[in-house]
Amino acid sequence: MDELMRLIPYVVLLKLVAGVLLPVLIVGIVFWYKAREKELQYHQDLRMREMEHQKKMMEMQIDLEKAKAR
Repeated sequence: MDELMRLIPYVVLLKLVAGVLLPVLIVGIVFWYKAREKELQYHQDLRMREMEHQKKMMEMQIDLEKAKAR
């Protein structure tokens, strides 16, 4: 019984620490997920712009070759 009474403050402290850390952990995970989602969206947009740019460059190259052929 005496041993159990000695452990009670540690259990209470553990509950308090877990009560504070758990919400912080959850918010951190949600923030990371949203940031990762935005990062993937930016990469996708950048890739689309790059593909459009390459397409325009190819069209310009073809136009240049046609102009040289004339």
